[in-house]
Amino acid sequence: MEVQTLDLADLVSVRAFAEHFLATGRGLDILINNAAIMAAPQALVGDGWESQFATNHLGHYVLTNLLWRALTAGSGARVVALSSTGHKLSGIRFDDPNFTSGYDKWLAYGQAKTANSLFAVQLDARGADHGVRAFAVHPGGIMTELQRHLPREEMIAAGWMTEEGEVNEQFKSPAEGAATSVWAATSPQLDGMGGVYCEDCDIAEPTVPGSAAARLRGVNPHPIDPDAAARLWTLSAGLTGVNAFA
Repeated sequence: MEVQTLDLADLVSVRAFAEHFLATGRGLDILINNAAIMAAPQALVGDGWESQFATNHLGHYVLTNLLWRALTAGSGARVVALSSTGHKLSGIRFDDPNFTSGYDKWLAYGQAKTANSLFAVQLDARGADHGVRAFAVHPGGIMTELQRHLPREEMIAAGWMTEEGEVNEQFKSPAEGAATSVWAATSPQLDGMGGVYCEDCDIAEPTVPGSAAARLRGVNPHPIDPDAAARLWTLSAGLTGVNAFA
């Protein structure tokens, strides 16, 4: 096992990581873009980018593009982008992705999670002819350090835990939460497919508007919209100056 430093909010760090890997000459068969921050206080990183959009999406966008040579050198590589039901909170704010006015930590998180799914849609569209397929994954709710920015009182009010600290049984264990990512990265059921949103080790069904499970299950139309995916790719390339397909 190898461990290398990588700060997704810092593109200098992302470039250094990619250069180190490429220098090994190895191919890359599986890339799981899993890291994220959630509901973080307002902060700007990089060239004035909102921190959740920058960390959760732009960092992974740049990393994947820089590793493109290794992905195409592999044999049927797969890229897994970790989205979530947070996508239901916001589409991409193309006119103001950095929340220059009216910052809302949950809308910013929702935009970032929509971006993760749209990235998989467009990467798959561009990569399929090169033998690289991409998938978006909702891992489920897991009580981890992802919640570091949330006050305990907010999680209690949301029903995530009791006042005694007992976690809602709807939350998954870390192993259960990893299952769909592993499935998307390896399952022969997905051979010849790509650009889909997955949950619970299956391709997700469309959200049923107004249903009791609408907030917790299914995929909304906007994070799998191919036109929005292409537009986001163009925006991301312009912001970062990175595009493996240019």
